[in-house]
Amino acid sequence: MNLHEYQGKQLLMRYNVPVAMGILVENPDDAIGAAEKITEATGINLWAVKAQVHAGGRGKGGGVKIARSLEEVKAHADSIIGMRLVTPQTSAKGKLVRKVLVEQGIYYPGESEPAEFYMSILLNRGTSRNMIVYSPRGGMNIEEVAEETPDQIFTEEIDPVAGIQPFQCRRIAFNLGLSGEAFKNMVKFVPGMVKAYLENDASLIEINPLFKTSDNKIIVVDTKMTIDDNALFRHPDIVAMRDIFEEDPMEVEAGKHDLNYVKLDGNVGCMVNGAGLAMATMDIIKLSGGEPANFLDVGGSASAKRVEEAFRIILNDQHVKVILINIFGGIVRCDRVANGIVDAYKNIGNIDIPIIVRLQGTNAEEAKQIIDQSGLKVESAILLKDAAEMVTKALG
Repeated sequence: MNLHEYQGKQLLMRYNVPVAMGILVENPDDAIGAAEKITEATGINLWAVKAQVHAGGRGKGGGVKIARSLEEVKAHADSIIGMRLVTPQTSAKGKLVRKVLVEQGIYYPGESEPAEFYMSILLNRGTSRNMIVYSPRGGMNIEEVAEETPDQIFTEEIDPVAGIQPFQCRRIAFNLGLSGEAFKNMVKFVPGMVKAYLENDASLIEINPLFKTSDNKIIVVDTKMTIDDNALFRHPDIVAMRDIFEEDPMEVEAGKHDLNYVKLDGNVGCMVNGAGLAMATMDIIKLSGGEPANFLDVGGSASAKRVEEAFRIILNDQHVKVILINIFGGIVRCDRVANGIVDAYKNIGNIDIPIIVRLQGTNAEEAKQIIDQSGLKVESAILLKDAAEMVTKALG
């Protein structure tokens, strides 16, 4: 589950991780009041107005603007709220911006030069340990830094028993080129970030930039946080932060019926039971000349109702030209799935695209007989090879 920037900062603040002061605004008319409150608290007459969407690269897409007056705060909020923000991490359609974060300016006069760093925590799957990835060259072009100057990317692995050690925090501060008060503040910063990551069952915390101010404070300016879906039952407060407007509507609908669905860009809809079989089915679709339109796993207990809802979700995708149903009857009997397919077909009605059903396993022959005798425009197959050939024929 992805969190908005402002939500990630709220979680970090619980662990005394310093973040830039910001106020969420959903109406442009409220932006000036938010900016005034920030100035009253910080004394800073400089603000950033930042689109809140689940996508990186917002600055490059015009979703982050600097304001030097209250009038500019209002104008920027007015232009960003309601816009379709297109970034390198969105589709060509972009994402609709429904709210912005009005935040304190971070570049203000002081005794030292400000600096932008990059820092993230994620799982190193090669060692099965969490690790901190960081760089003294943070900012919008961190991908280019990793590609062109990999020597500027550092890592620290976190021992799962001992946790992050003080010497590692000092090494991080040293590699970031810090000294004096900024060095001390970074050493304090790292353990709080690690604790927030572990206690919230995060799979990613990315801070870019992590900022050193001109008065040597270390603050989070932007953050991306992802929580492990399998651990959400432990965090009802985080579940309440879910923003379904940022998710694909069909994926949201599928979740309501306990369907594992991921929308893709192809033309062949898939309905399968089991993740491994689903991956193999997508492979056979590509080999047959098609492109999978989705990943859809109905699970081991594919009831008639669940099959019907799966049908409806696939048919909502206008790019689907043919549907391939590939079920292996182990826990669930094939004849039960076949009856569900027939019932769903009749209940939905007006299905004008080819449907190919391959049922194998428990009661597969009975299932084929049910499909063949249904009188519906549904083709059945026993072998996956035969089903693939039917897909090729249906695609023309």
